[in-house]
Amino acid sequence: MASELLAAVRASALRSLAPPPRLSLSDWIEREIRLPADVSALPGAIRLYPFQRGIADAMSDPGTERVTVVKSARVGYTTLLVGLLGSHVVNEPAPVLFVLPTEDDCRTFVVGNVEPTFEASPSLAGALAGDQGAADRNTLLSRRFPGGSLKVVAAKAPRNLRAHNTRILIVDEADGMEMTAEGSPIALAEKRTLSFPDRKIIVGSTPIFEDSSHVLGAYVRSDRRVFEVPCPHCGEFHEVRWADIHWPEGKPEAAHWCCPGCGCAVEERQKPAMVAAGRWRATAPEVKGHAGFRINALVSPLANAAWGKLAAEFLAAKDDPGLLQTFVNTVLGEGWREAGEEIDENALAARAEPFSLEALPPEVLAITAGVDVQRDRLEVTFVGWARDGTASVLGHRVVWGLPEESETWSELDGLLKERFPHPLGGRLGVDAAALDSSDGATMAHVYAFAFPRAARKVLAIKGAPGQRPWIEKSKGRQKGGWLWIVGVDGIKSHLVARIARGRALRFSQTLPAVWYEQLASERVVVRYARGQPQRRFERIPGRRAEALDCVVYAFAAHQVLNVNFDLRTSEMRQVTEPARPERRGVIKSRWMDY
Repeated sequence: MASELLAAVRASALRSLAPPPRLSLSDWIEREIRLPADVSALPGAIRLYPFQRGIADAMSDPGTERVTVVKSARVGYTTLLVGLLGSHVVNEPAPVLFVLPTEDDCRTFVVGNVEPTFEASPSLAGALAGDQGAADRNTLLSRRFPGGSLKVVAAKAPRNLRAHNTRILIVDEADGMEMTAEGSPIALAEKRTLSFPDRKIIVGSTPIFEDSSHVLGAYVRSDRRVFEVPCPHCGEFHEVRWADIHWPEGKPEAAHWCCPGCGCAVEERQKPAMVAAGRWRATAPEVKGHAGFRINALVSPLANAAWGKLAAEFLAAKDDPGLLQTFVNTVLGEGWREAGEEIDENALAARAEPFSLEALPPEVLAITAGVDVQRDRLEVTFVGWARDGTASVLGHRVVWGLPEESETWSELDGLLKERFPHPLGGRLGVDAAALDSSDGATMAHVYAFAFPRAARKVLAIKGAPGQRPWIEKSKGRQKGGWLWIVGVDGIKSHLVARIARGRALRFSQTLPAVWYEQLASERVVVRYARGQPQRRFERIPGRRAEALDCVVYAFAAHQVLNVNFDLRTSEMRQVTEPARPERRGVIKSRWMDY
């Protein structure tokens, strides 16, 4: 009896000396993190959803080296990343490196998420001090805390990734990162973790293109977990997919989920209980040390992710390829797949319709022009725009002449000033034009023409590949004016999607056959550079691309328009009769009477 009592006393003493049980990251976030009102619509203490808890706990699991998250918007992923950082600041100090696509993304993350959340959370307030090291170091994005550090760097510059060794690597929006001169920024960042045997690599992103997505590729190599919820009727667990969301014709607000197992309809009001009882299931459990998660907005309990709201969003986007891709990426968390690799020019020509610059479609209420500058001519394509975003290629003109001759530009100026008769009675002119200035031999001439006409929205542009905005103003003035950078790959992908759907891009019967051949001059290919897939457009051998370039530039010019379609319609209807010459009275002289 005495020996048993002595053993119990010893066990109690050992327990008092042992560290307290480790709190899971999900529990710690709920206990310590507070969200301010300028970060969340639900400020204060956090209550994580089950799908968030599973991701968070994998991030802090010592037995898991890699975590991959394929995500949509509206699932609270950023909150988990800030919570993970906070846990490393106060619980497990370590060097932490965040990699985001651009410098602006880095600043937004620190200023808009990290700093407000840390200040609102008592255990984290004041925990991050600015790095007072080298004078050229950016203290906003470089912080120190006892036993560790935080670096937030942009993926664009390889030197950012070479400069820091880290144990905790967090890559956010991986699919928005472009290949650098030294290879994949994600691969470069991962090399900075090699000296740490207990490293942690977390990669998350909304996927963009299915065939070149980094995050989808990483997910395939993981244990591929899916979040499943129980059907209230049959009790079976299923992942909620868009194919199982249905609604009555014309009533998206009545959208519901149909259980794939029993076929019963599940209403929106039943979703919170289903999600609360949900679970993560690994579909490749044989993979160890790499946890992969796939989550979409269909299981988000947020009010703006209700099935009825998402169904309405889908209906608003389904006829516009650009909007539809955004829906597929950000709501469904899926990669976008192009309808085809090549455009069939003969099929396009067969779709030509009886309209032109001289006979505008009634719905066209704005016109943009794309100008491709060649060494002996200027090629111009005119695109008309309807209220619903439908684009109509109205015609194509060629201005023959050398770029160094003023007569060439005078003729173009007259063409861009021309006004075309509208069926409503008025006349419609060119609202904006984009001129290619990427040829060094003709660049100065384009600048000289475009810069003085900036008030007319005549833009000097330069195309740039990769994932970029469709058009953005350069950071500095170029020889007295502004150069505009056009993301040509994004617009070309949009064009391919429009053409595949057939209804959102129309063609005039005045376009010659060679124009269609030039429009179909490129195809989508996936090439591997340093082992990483890169999606890009390549020229089909033997084809010219003036028509394609012109249409891309006209689409870019459309981005700078802000047309009031109601006012424009009214203007087209208000036809003013040309003023007649004033008839002056005749004063007769009496001198002839004498």
